[in-house]
Amino acid sequence: MKDLRNYILVGIITAIIIYLVSPYIFGNRVVILETNNQELSSGKNLSYSNIFQKVNKSVVSIYTRKSATRNNIFFIDPRERALKKKQYNRIGQGSGVIVSRQGHIITNFHVIAGSEEILIQDYKGNEYGTSVIGIDPLTDLAVLKINETTKPIQFGKINLVDVGDIALAIGNPKGIGQTLTLGIISATDKEVMPDSYSYQRYIQTDAAINPGNSGGALVNMNGDLIGINTMIITSSGGSDGIGFAIPIDIVKYVFTEIIEHSEVIRGFVGISAEKNYKGLGVLIKAVLPNGPGDLGGVKPYDIIKKINGVSVQEIKDVQKIIGMLKPGQVISMDIQRENKSLSVNISVTKMDYQQN
Repeated sequence: MKDLRNYILVGIITAIIIYLVSPYIFGNRVVILETNNQELSSGKNLSYSNIFQKVNKSVVSIYTRKSATRNNIFFIDPRERALKKKQYNRIGQGSGVIVSRQGHIITNFHVIAGSEEILIQDYKGNEYGTSVIGIDPLTDLAVLKINETTKPIQFGKINLVDVGDIALAIGNPKGIGQTLTLGIISATDKEVMPDSYSYQRYIQTDAAINPGNSGGALVNMNGDLIGINTMIITSSGGSDGIGFAIPIDIVKYVFTEIIEHSEVIRGFVGISAEKNYKGLGVLIKAVLPNGPGDLGGVKPYDIIKKINGVSVQEIKDVQKIIGMLKPGQVISMDIQRENKSLSVNISVTKMDYQQN
């Protein structure tokens, strides 16, 4: 009897094993394997989604329109099967970053230049009309405003941005909607156009930036805004991993100036420098007649050594110091004229952008 029970028990176990493995041996059963690791499947240790969730409410898409041309003012509406008059042509798209609870948005000037209507679309797809608060073509920045209570992004600090840091670009590439791309900081304090003003310096990143990303956010691993994505260098028309963003210190300065004065007020002394000079200091090439420099006694071929006691070696050093000054301020300029060392005082005036 005992042997019989053992035989029955072995038979039952054998039947169970055959039942479990037979689909794999004799059948075509397809099995999907799913992870049981909740921590890994949530992706929080390997993902940047927490950063995206922190900042995506502060990044908007921008669409611009202008009046339709006379040669293209009618179109056939397929829904109503009727000839209709076109009011506007869409001329471009870009991105923007919300920087205040009152609805202020920073974007690139070139995103809105030439437009007659600017439409803002938030991360939910809601659309808003906007007004232009101010522009600064020298840094390619503009401040817009919508009449909504908004969630502003947190500003980072430029002195904490280093080459090799991880950077995330958020924007509206090619008008497809909000997108996140990943890269590193490739360079800082980069001059892309050597003949430009010193205000036009950039953070370089290899995070993918395409047309439409302009005006969007470049953020660090804390979700802090460290730059406004502005341009790319490309041979293909797409992202080649050479993208540029306006640094956060410039963004903050321009935004503050526009909010306080509706424009960026910069100092002007009416001198130009020789960019190919290789000596110590900055060689003056020309002086505007009756301009501040001329009235202060500066002459062509003088070499600027110091401004307000600060040594200068490059043109951008001079531009940066003078550009941050306000009209009416008086600066001391140490210059070398042939074999003589002189000190002159110059009363700074307001830069007229029409002259530059």
